[in-house]
This record gives sequence, structure tokens and C-alpha cells, in this order.
Amino acid sequence: MVNRVRALTLLDGGMGRELKRVGAPFQQPEWSALALMQAPERVEQVHRSFIDAGAQVITTNNYAVVPFHIGEQRFAEQGEALTVLSGQLARAAAGDSVRVGGCLPPLRGSYRPDRFDAKIAESNYPTLVKALEPFVDLWQAETMSCVDEARAVAAAVEHSEKPLWISFTLLDDVDIEQPCLRSGESLQAALDLAVEVGAEALLFNCSLPEVIGQAIAQLGPLRDQIAPELELGGYGNTFTPRDPEAEANAENAEMREEVSPEHYAEMTAEWQRDGASILGGCCGIGPAHIAAIAQLNK
Repeated sequence: MVNRVRALTLLDGGMGRELKRVGAPFQQPEWSALALMQAPERVEQVHRSFIDAGAQVITTNNYAVVPFHIGEQRFAEQGEALTVLSGQLARAAAGDSVRVGGCLPPLRGSYRPDRFDAKIAESNYPTLVKALEPFVDLWQAETMSCVDEARAVAAAVEHSEKPLWISFTLLDDVDIEQPCLRSGESLQAALDLAVEVGAEALLFNCSLPEVIGQAIAQLGPLRDQIAPELELGGYGNTFTPRDPEAEANAENAEMREEVSPEHYAEMTAEWQRDGASILGGCCGIGPAHIAAIAQLNK
């Protein structure tokens, strides 16, 4: 039997909605990228607030620095420079005591495996990797909705010596017997991909915390058998269940007020008992939630 009690690594929470909460410029289609363009000091402020809450890893704020959000022309002209800035701001906030994860996001909108384009991925991911390389300690493939999308990210960083964390988003259905990726692909397929590309961690993010809990509970024993060195984790959101074709960062997305810091921390404690060792938050999870997880783990 594998000992599944592992040291906790605490991530930050959702950058976009925290930027909005502190008064940073925030609108569609630029989303969180707008703060990089107009108020970068707010980005560093939010990074520091998550660090003060206990985050040991913060993620660069370039999730929306992709053509889908800032447009093809602006990405061609400013994409690399904005991504560099996101790395600089995260590194400045983190110093030497906190690690920085380099965000490698979906390129054509979240939750949409049907939009994945291998040629676009092959063209754009290297730009993000080049821009972030000097500033980050690890790579974070975030909100991957299908295995091929995650494989494309892995290909873009295959020559890097920095570890890769792959995080998939799950179908928001608490009644489904077997949690699955937004593409319908299985948890086993996600685990197989993580092992295939030599990922250090397999996570689930930007999904209902309850579904993430189900996924970790089911995947924990498989991980223990197949790849016991692989870290598991999750960082959920506070959205209400989303329509399969909804965008993760729709401005009118309804948030669940009942997912309080204390409630969320209790849910992540269950994930830990089922084998997770990397915990954090996504959309709607703020510094108070991260602080509650940190407090529960003292």
C-alpha cells in the first residue's frame, strides 16, 4: 500500500476575478490581460495578496494573452512583450521564497475542446514558452479540455528542464458516475497522458469543487498503482454548473456564494485525504480561501 499522506503545496487562487475585485481595469474580450496593459501594478498587488495568504506557488497572469482574447494582430505585435511582463511581475512578487508557475492556457477559449487546433498550438505555445522561460520555476498547462491540447503544451516544453504540471478541466456534472474531461475523455486518458509526457503533477481546475473531489477520489488509487511519484491536485472555481458550450470567463457567469473560504477549505481537505498534495483555487477563489486552506493545514 502506498502512503498517500504527502506534503502540501499551496497554489494561489483566481487572478481574473480578484483583479476585478480590487478595481483593476477588467472587461471582455481582454479579460485579465487588460490589467497587464493598463495597470500592471494591480497584477503584482494581487500576486502579493495570494502570497500573504500562504500561496507557495503563484501563476503568471498571461491566461488571456492569447489571440482569442486580445486578437490576432495584437497578439502578433504585443503578445510576447505582455507575456514577458506577466513573468516579470510574478517573479518580482515571488522573490526567492515562492515558486512561479508559467501559465500555458487554452488558445481558443476555455472549455472548448472542439476549438483545439494543433497547427495554432504549434505556432503559439513556443511564443509563450520563450517569453516566460527566464522567470518561471515550472510550467502550468491550465484548463486543458482534451488530451491533445495537453499533449501540444507538453511538446512546447519538451526541451525545458523545468517540471510540467498538467491541469484538466472537468465536465460540470455532479451526478455523472465517472467524472470526465470536457471532451468526454476519461480520467484514465488524462493519467496516461501525464505519464506519457513525464509530467510532475496531474491536476484538475476551473470545475465544480465537488466534481474535482470525485475525480481525485477515483484517480488516487490508479495513480498509486501506475505512477506513485506523480502528484495529484486541484483548484476549483465558485461557478454554478456551466452549460457545456459556456465560456469559463464569461462576465455574466453566476458565482456560488455558499462556497465560502471555510467551506472550500473543508472540501480541499477531503481531496488531501484522497491523495491530493497540490491545492489552490481558480475563478472566484480569493486570498481568503487560500488563507483558510493554509490555516487548516497548520
